[in-house]
Amino acid sequence: MHVERYGHGGAPILLIHGFGTCAFLWREIGPALAMADRTAFAIDLFGYGESDRPFDAAFGIAAQAEYLDQALTALRIPRAAVVGLDLGAAVALRLAASHPERVDKLVLVNPIALDEVPAKDVASVQRNTARFALRISRGVLGAAPLLGELLRKSVAKPEAMPDPLIARYLAPYVGQEGLEHLLRLGRAVDRVDMDEIEYSAIPQPTLVVWGDQDPWASARLPDRISEAIPDSRLVRIPGVGRLVPEEAPQALTKMVLDFLGGRGTL
Repeated sequence: MHVERYGHGGAPILLIHGFGTCAFLWREIGPALAMADRTAFAIDLFGYGESDRPFDAAFGIAAQAEYLDQALTALRIPRAAVVGLDLGAAVALRLAASHPERVDKLVLVNPIALDEVPAKDVASVQRNTARFALRISRGVLGAAPLLGELLRKSVAKPEAMPDPLIARYLAPYVGQEGLEHLLRLGRAVDRVDMDEIEYSAIPQPTLVVWGDQDPWASARLPDRISEAIPDSRLVRIPGVGRLVPEEAPQALTKMVLDFLGGRGTL
């Protein structure tokens, strides 16, 4: 598993990206956390970004939580604050529930949870797998049309997702093999991995951050998640889509540091 490290010696924060993105998502937030005397670890989930992608590996939410547990051991981090976005937030929840000793506090940014797993974006990928597979057989351009559309709709302001940035996120999914792998990742997202979680038993203090222009989830979802987790609170960011680290990195960094008790340099 590929990890980007920001800072050294401070209390650890694990940053987990969502579907279709990678550790690159945290490129502005990681350094800001390091400047606030924290050590941030932005990780590529297994099968995403620069992490390995064995053909026969499991890439679901439950499996990703177990990989993170092993990664924390390899990094010699017994316990960390965990910040997760979208699918990464679901993985963070699963890690907090299955390995509570690993997670100090939770920050869930536009999380998928409850009965909205997978969210509408991944559900669309799952429904249309056969159509995309047909495009593969006809040699039509890889993952660009599929992932590009998802990324553009995940921000409220078009200028927050320019073509060069889309190309950066597309890099792991070039060609036929890349599209096949992206579809495999989409198929791996299964609600059953979240059904085992008892939200009312999650012990960690939790902050739910919600970009209120997220088109992939219902408007009521953040309230339901916050109400389900005992020690939690909800903060909304108006005029921002799902990819909060792309559209409001400074605001998100400040929220994370305030919640964790750090100091900022914003």
